[in-house]
Amino acid sequence: MFKVIAGIVIVLVVAIAVILVLAATKPDTFRIERRATIDAPAEKIFAVLSDFRQWRGWSPWENKDPNLKRDYGGAERGKGATYGWEGDKNVGTGRMEILEASTPSKLVIKLDFLKPFEAHNTAEFTMLPQGNATSVHWVMHGPAPFMSKVMGVFMNFDKMVGKDFEQGLANLKKLTEK
Repeated sequence: MFKVIAGIVIVLVVAIAVILVLAATKPDTFRIERRATIDAPAEKIFAVLSDFRQWRGWSPWENKDPNLKRDYGGAERGKGATYGWEGDKNVGTGRMEILEASTPSKLVIKLDFLKPFEAHNTAEFTMLPQGNATSVHWVMHGPAPFMSKVMGVFMNFDKMVGKDFEQGLANLKKLTEK
């Protein structure tokens, strides 16, 4: 009986060690990005993105919690505008602040997640006119703490969050091409 228990303990210790080694090999930062071409002028897209009150019309997270509590502050739009939210396990709790708003080409947002996991990242939107259309590039990047590296051994964050980015860009396309 002792040999069986010792064998199980050894297997568990080796499995944990393998997971920790795999996690240690992951990068110290992450970057998720998606692009879409939208048949609308950059100014129209920028106006939607730089006004947090308009995110309800396109953000992939806005409808995941019907009881989501929102708090807007700072400037009405553009640099200094803030948006705080408090929701269920699907959206968590956090805050965003627009740090840079270069009309109509770039928006930089400080993104602070507070629950269920604390994380401090940056989101960027870049709009590049292409004839009558606009190429919209959405990026989120930030540090990858060790616990997120461990979770990354089991989950693909790029696929998970990238799917939401793709949905958000499709929603933005529908909204701004009207």
